[in-house]
Amino acid sequence: MCSLFGWMNYQGVVPNKVLKKLTQSLAVASEERGTDASGISYVKDGQIVIFKRPKPAHRLHFNSPEGTKAVLGHTRLTTQGNEKNNANNHPFYGKTGATSFSFAHNGIIYNDKELRKEKQLPVTSIETDSYIAVQLLESQHKLDFESLRYMSEQVQGSFTFSLLDDKNTLYLIKGSNPLCLLHFASLGLYVYASTESIMKNALKRVGLHKFGSERIEADEGDIIRIDRNGKITRSRYEPKIYRSKYMSWYDDDLSSYYNMHEEILLAYCGCYGVDSSDVELLLEYGYTCDEIEDMLTDHSLLQEALRDVKYMCGEEVYESYCGAF
Repeated sequence: MCSLFGWMNYQGVVPNKVLKKLTQSLAVASEERGTDASGISYVKDGQIVIFKRPKPAHRLHFNSPEGTKAVLGHTRLTTQGNEKNNANNHPFYGKTGATSFSFAHNGIIYNDKELRKEKQLPVTSIETDSYIAVQLLESQHKLDFESLRYMSEQVQGSFTFSLLDDKNTLYLIKGSNPLCLLHFASLGLYVYASTESIMKNALKRVGLHKFGSERIEADEGDIIRIDRNGKITRSRYEPKIYRSKYMSWYDDDLSSYYNMHEEILLAYCGCYGVDSSDVELLLEYGYTCDEIEDMLTDHSLLQEALRDVKYMCGEEVYESYCGAF
């Protein structure tokens, strides 16, 4: 579980001092989803700049220069690829033809090794599963809706992707992982974060919560493009679905499919000291993956939910276990 965050200042109205504070606030608020590494990317003089370190966001100073149009950011919870090797951290650099870009991913990709072999992609020293998406895009020699669709339909796992190219075009590819995108029309500003709670926390620190905004809807399968002038265009890819033993309560057996997001959740819940059997129980009862992810970072919510569910199931939550929260 990681976090994406960033902004697009397409009218140049918001002062650089406020934008710097916004970047820092988004990064620190995003620590609730990962503290192993943090990084941002922006465009300077037509070149992609990436700054990242294997440190939590609150121990870094994110300093984009005056005139920066957009920032792409990421905080990381390590699942594959040691964060001490900074090359394994997000954002990643990529190049397709004449276009360079930075790339960040929230989620886990399972078939990276298989894809690298199947597509005959170059062997790389970067160990992070996310980097296969960069390589898939590079193999298409262009960065557009078609290449993004190709990449999104090749990878298997859970994801939401963000990309920033050297023309200050921002792409957001919505998979099974969460995304919150707001438009402050009066300010000429877009702001995005992985969750609404991160967004609210960051905006309050900066004071932007006092300004009116519109939520831009993003459904699984959406590819959203925001150009340097703030114009939004959209496309779609076909999301994959997977059979699951946890959704066996469906009446129609052919409907017993679920998004890979659940498998990812079960894989990394132990990083937060939560037993996978409790996550399975919450999933079976009907809690969504997004709701459970919020509980992983707020164990009081988890404890309350487990008490309710286990009570309905005729079980008890032992105090010794709850005390560990």
